Amino acid sequence: MQLNINSMKFSDPKRLSLFIAAVITAMAALLFTVINLAFGIGFWIAFALTLVVLFIVTATITRYSIEKFLYEKIRLVYKTIHQLKRPKDERHKKMNLGGNALENVYQEVIEWGQDQSKEIEELKRLAAYRREFIGNVTHELKTPIFNIQGYVLTLLDGGLDDPAINREYLMRTDKSINRLITIVRDLESIAQLESGELKLNWSKFDIVALTSEVIDFLEIKVRRKDTDIVLEGLSGKPTYVFADKERIREVLINLIDNSVKYGSKPNSRTTISFFDMDENLLVEVTDNGIGISKTDIPRVFERFYRTDKARSREQGGTGLGLAIVKHIIEAHRQTINVRSTLGVGTTFGFTLEKAG
Repeated sequence: MQLNINSMKFSDPKRLSLFIAAVITAMAALLFTVINLAFGIGFWIAFALTLVVLFIVTATITRYSIEKFLYEKIRLVYKTIHQLKRPKDERHKKMNLGGNALENVYQEVIEWGQDQSKEIEELKRLAAYRREFIGNVTHELKTPIFNIQGYVLTLLDGGLDDPAINREYLMRTDKSINRLITIVRDLESIAQLESGELKLNWSKFDIVALTSEVIDFLEIKVRRKDTDIVLEGLSGKPTYVFADKERIREVLINLIDNSVKYGSKPNSRTTISFFDMDENLLVEVTDNGIGISKTDIPRVFERFYRTDKARSREQGGTGLGLAIVKHIIEAHRQTINVRSTLGVGTTFGFTLEKAG
């Protein structure tokens, strides 16, 4: 008697169990009859032989039937998950369950579930960040827009004819417009850096000389804040790096300007240090200001994120400076980091490729 289980389709375990039970019953009766009649032996001997043969045949049929049933049921699940995990250009390749199908499917399901959970968490994080970002953009743009609207309405309501206020309100309007332009320009810079549209103009230049130029550029603000700026390391000798000079100028302006803004009084001090690291140069900008809390440090490079929102807006700026700095350094395939202690000060450090 030959059983062709391959040609049978079992939709559920109940049909499979009924099939196996029917086969065992039929074989038991057939074997007992054949052994008893063919060999003419006693009842109990025939019964014992029947049990032995039946055990072997039953074990074989049961194992094959269960494996076949489970394979048919799980192969679709395995195939779906396995194909989804593969790159598109590899999904046409033949699937191999291997010797231990159940274990393989279990591992695939576990790995797939973990990957999906990570993706969901990442999507939730990005959605929350996007909501916060849109809220921040709205708030940053709303303030100067409403200011401009108020100034213009005042001028239209008769203020334009009053020499005592017309020039002052026009100057305030101009200031708000300039703030809007700065925000839009910074957002455009970030978008270009993120998309890779902004090409870097690589050149060899002296980073120490460039830092001195930036300090001179910020001289008025430094005097107003009564801050001392000190250059340390490399004995002030020319130190050449290979990078986009104007973009690194922007990085230095942002970092030094921040250190001056949040320096403590009296005895505010900003130290700019250079460290030779074989192939790279480490530049650090350190202040003795108010510092940044541990909870805020991981977010300081986010767009519009402010550790002290009220004070930050009083100091000016768009809240995009550090985000731009991070993108510029990463566009140079270098790293930037921050360490800080509340009430002690903050250090921003970034690396650049040394030029021969």
